[in-house]
Formats: sequence, structure tokens, C-alpha cells
Amino acid sequence: MSAPTQASQHPQDAAVLQRLSTLDRFLPVWIIVAMVGGLLLGRLVPGLDEALAAVEVGSVSLPIAIGLLVMMYPVLAKVRYDELGNVTADRRLLVASIVLNWVLGPALMFALAWLMLPDLPEYRTGLIIVGLARCIAMVLIWNDLACGDREAAAILVAINSVFQIIAFAGLGWFYLELLPGWLGLEDDAAGGGLDISVWQIAVSVLIFLGIPLLAGFLTRTLGERARGREWYEGTFLPKIGPTALYGLLFTIVVLFALQGDTITNQPLDVARIALPLLAYFGLMWAGSFALGMALRMSYERTTTLAFTAAGNNFELAIAVAIGVFGVTSGQALAGVVGPLIEVPVLVALVYVSLWARRRFYADGSTRSRT
Repeated sequence: MSAPTQASQHPQDAAVLQRLSTLDRFLPVWIIVAMVGGLLLGRLVPGLDEALAAVEVGSVSLPIAIGLLVMMYPVLAKVRYDELGNVTADRRLLVASIVLNWVLGPALMFALAWLMLPDLPEYRTGLIIVGLARCIAMVLIWNDLACGDREAAAILVAINSVFQIIAFAGLGWFYLELLPGWLGLEDDAAGGGLDISVWQIAVSVLIFLGIPLLAGFLTRTLGERARGREWYEGTFLPKIGPTALYGLLFTIVVLFALQGDTITNQPLDVARIALPLLAYFGLMWAGSFALGMALRMSYERTTTLAFTAAGNNFELAIAVAIGVFGVTSGQALAGVVGPLIEVPVLVALVYVSLWARRRFYADGSTRSRT
């Protein structure tokens, strides 16, 4: 996609929007159109949601799986895999990311869910599940649009994937059963933790990260070997770049078509669920960005830290909620509302990031990206 390439002409980027492609410049508009279109399709076309959900890959609708793979491949094809060693040597980044994603993030969502939804146990449980599902997919899009560090994003996403396989079920038991008991809280909708196997999570991670990661790695390795890096990054990547945003928009349409009827029939419930989500995304992103600045990280790595901490793996959260509690459950609805709020909020935060680069990194402490 062209936004990171063109927007990275810093600090003389006051007219950055004029240098973006039409697709990138009006991205928030296209996303809103995709969301509304999906909702209308789900509402107006009888049986569409059943048809879309008829075939599944890793407990996720096949059309959504295709959209996610198309969305992630171009971003992972842009990663300079020979530079990953520079990221793994940055212990500040790695430790900060692990603490934000696996300690602070789930705890913050747990607190917000109980504070704002004390009378809605099913939605509260669904939000806690969303908080446990750390982002491994769309964060690559947001990071790239905000000119973050692609190599760092690839490493942090890989770490989140490993932690999800190891810790998701255990953290679900802790936050849904053990911790409420310690605090004297009752959560009848929790169901005694999450009845989901490590294998189920591993399959989800393998499909939605492993396949596009392998494809991206092989594409760059073979492309550079055959034609060189200059051709690969100057000619090939610009051609496949827009595919990522097409995949994103397609995924949004299908996702909201699947749940359009549910969302439009329960607008007040959606609004209640949206409040803690808005607070969560804002607090996690702002706190992570501030931490990156306090640790004197570059703009690229600060941005990557913020987006990987704020984003969530909604496809895993929805799959778990549906698998454990049922497709018509309040927990599943909370999972579906997650991307409804996350997508526009994180798109807005892309623009906040670019503003912060001009405001706080005007001394040139950011590096140009391809």
C-alpha cells in the first residue's frame, strides 16, 4: 500500500494527504462504507449470514479467512527479514510489548468490563475474551499505514502468537473464574473459564499468521534473489500493496454481513458494549505510545508498540465466544462489536500517530521507510 511510503517523507510532510493515493486518502470513508454495506447486506439479504458461515476455516467463516489472508500477505511481503535481528536485540521493545499485551491489556479490559457492564454478565464475559485475544492480523495494516517498523511488528506479532497458544486458555480461566472469586465477584456467564484446546488456538494462529508469513518470506527471498532488492521494493511491492486494503475492506463487509441483523436489532446493547471498548483502545494506545516515548524509542518502534498493544485478535475472540457460548450468545455479540469499534478507532489513531510524528519527532529521529 502506498501510504507508508509516501507519508514517510518527514519532516516536510504538511501536505501528506495530497501525496496519498485515492484509496489511502479516503480510507476512513471506504471503511465506513464497507461497514454500512455489510450491515445492510446482513439485514436485507435473507439467509446470507448462514451461507457465509456454512464453510469454516479454523472456526472462522471461509470468506473472512480469505479476506484476512489477502489482507496480511502484502504487508508481510514488505518485511525485510534480514533485519529481524536488529529487533530481537531491542530488549526494551520486547519486554514492554510482553508486559503491555499479556499483563496490562487483559487486566485493563477486565476492569473496564466490570466497571461499565456490572449488570450485563454475558457481554462482560465477551469483552474479557476480546481482551485476552492479542492482535496478530489487522495490526500489521494499522502499523504500516502509520509508518511503523515492519520488522518490529512481525516480531511482536510472532511473540503474541506464541503467547496465545501457550497462555490463552489459562488466562481465560484466571480472569473468568479465579480472579472474580478472589475479588468476591460473581460471573454466572463465565462458565468456569474457557473450554478451548491449545490445538484450536494453534490452528487459528497457523492459518491466519503462518500461511501469509510463509508466503511473504518466500516472495521476498525469491524475488530479491531473482531480480534484486531495488526491483522488488521499487516495482513489485507497489503493485501488490493495494491488495492489503482490498482484503481489509472485503473482510469488513463479510464480517458485518454475518452479524448485521444482530447488530441492527440491538443498538442499545451495542452502545453499552462500545463504551468499554472505546476506553480500552484509547487507553492502551495512548499509554503504550507514551511508554515508547519515555523509553526513548524511535517513532517507528513507538508506533509499533502502541498498535500491537491496542489491537485485538477479533477473529479468535469471535471463534472462541461462538464455540463456547453459541452463535446467538451475548458473548458472541460482544466479540462482533469489537471490530465494529476497533476498526474506525484505530484508523483514527493512524492519523494521530502521523500528527505525533510531526509534533514530537521533528528533530529527524525517525528513519525513512520503503
